Amino acid sequence: MKNLVTFVAAISLIMGSYSMFPADHFDAETVDQKAAETLTYKKVEVDVKESSSTDYRFIKEEEKKLLARLVQAEAEGEPFEGKVAVADVVLNRVEHEQFPDTVKDVIYQKNAFEPVQNGSINEPASNEAVQAVETALIDKEQNEEFLYFYNPETATSQWIFSREVVKKIGNHAFAI
Repeated sequence: MKNLVTFVAAISLIMGSYSMFPADHFDAETVDQKAAETLTYKKVEVDVKESSSTDYRFIKEEEKKLLARLVQAEAEGEPFEGKVAVADVVLNRVEHEQFPDTVKDVIYQKNAFEPVQNGSINEPASNEAVQAVETALIDKEQNEEFLYFYNPETATSQWIFSREVVKKIGNHAFAI
């Protein structure tokens, strides 16, 4: 009886393999063709700036420090909310298709920020500026439309006045 059970199990395994792997599967030409089809893929271009997939947790520590120094230089004396909004402008630009792709490149873009031109970007950041950057990184949807900011009392560029102001915080106007 034990031999009969072993025989039936062996036949079942063999018959099952024929239904699982039909004979044409083992044909070399068919295997090559199926492998080629499996390996063929469509090139899908993804514009990272259009997908909101950038995870701010992966911003380099050096970029966080640079951003905090910019916040310090641009928003010293402004309320905490204004400091967060300045950081948001930079982060929003990183995500926007018209601006560079990194915090560093956005900050050092030609004529983008006065502290880069006058050297005040090299001064240390306050604890409040560091905290404002951290807040902006955590709550990235708070000021997601801000792309520009300026002080209406001191701005000299006529172009900046053409931007639509969406919020005023302290002495700064934040615009799109």
